[in-house]
Amino acid sequence: MIGCLTDFVLGCDNPESVLQPMAAPATKIVSLTITEGGYNIDHETGEFDFSNPDVIHDLEHPKRPRLIFGFLTEALRRRRDAGLSAFTVQSCDNIQHNGNLTRKVVLDFADRQDPDLAKWIDVNASFPNAMVDRITPATTDADINYLEQEFGLLDQWPVTCEPFEQWVIEDKFCNGRPEWERVGVHFVDDVTPYETMKLRLLNAGHSVLGLLGALHGYQTIRECVEDQLFKEFLRNYLDLEATPTLDAVEGIDLDAYKDTLIKRFGNPAIRDSVARICQGSSDKIPVFMIPTIIANLQRGGNINYAALVIASWCHYCARQSDRHGEPLEVNDLMKDELIAAARKTSDDKLAFLKLKSIFGNLADEERFTRVYESMITALNASSDVANEMRGILKSDQN
Repeated sequence: MIGCLTDFVLGCDNPESVLQPMAAPATKIVSLTITEGGYNIDHETGEFDFSNPDVIHDLEHPKRPRLIFGFLTEALRRRRDAGLSAFTVQSCDNIQHNGNLTRKVVLDFADRQDPDLAKWIDVNASFPNAMVDRITPATTDADINYLEQEFGLLDQWPVTCEPFEQWVIEDKFCNGRPEWERVGVHFVDDVTPYETMKLRLLNAGHSVLGLLGALHGYQTIRECVEDQLFKEFLRNYLDLEATPTLDAVEGIDLDAYKDTLIKRFGNPAIRDSVARICQGSSDKIPVFMIPTIIANLQRGGNINYAALVIASWCHYCARQSDRHGEPLEVNDLMKDELIAAARKTSDDKLAFLKLKSIFGNLADEERFTRVYESMITALNASSDVANEMRGILKSDQN
């Protein structure tokens, strides 16, 4: 029961019931929460997928759209024809440069349907980038049962989340905006430094704990940060490898942010599973960690912590079991390629790194591969990731 939601209509049942309010003069902002897959990008080309049957339908039937691009384009067409201002399209999805991506897909679609309209949208509409930061684990049966027992509410999909919240938005609205800053929104000229901070600290920190913790046999992120070894390893990664690659972030004390981050990971009410963090790592690692590694190679910085995480991911995919022999699932769109490359590591220690779609040319970086190969050898010998973590920490202390 969310008080700010005063109405709810289903465009799939009746497109006109959605198009009319979108085209109405009172509408100033249209926000999107459609998840990464909703942007209809071809993963191989990085371009808008015009082969999607629903896209084909929307191009041919603009007044009966199925996808968000059709709804936005038709609503903006009606506003233009009525002499109204465009609205701001505000993406709320957890995608880097989400506003830029939204602009691209909407303009690609509109240009195919009506080039003149696409030019009008390009000039008159706005698509501010935004970054949202709040840990929200998947709903479990325990959450459903807790809500019913404690509050007498039976909800089949309650959403649990942490107290921390951060929303940073570029102040680029074409038709006015509410004073969201009064309730905590941080408006900026450029959201990029905030996105990079979150990706290289929070998101990468999750992957550090998830991949190492999975091999060690932990089930939740909280278990990992309750272990002093894992907590110290994570903090050193954040301090020694991630932070030196960041630009200054206006209004953010990075040390305080990292302190808060570790507390958030250890929140006893947020039972975020290691398995959830590990799934889809082929999409995460290239964004969360590889840029940090490359930056540190270029600047002569530390790469040992990240090298162990990558080696642990390879070991995870090759063995598919933790140190106790319990099974680990490789839940990834590149599952077959990851497993095949990881298993070739017994003959070629760089086989995993040679997956260029993930690692680029990292296999050609001798300083990184020298450290990585030694860690692959050690993990193949014992599967004791904790021992390797201690070795790295001891080396830095000396």
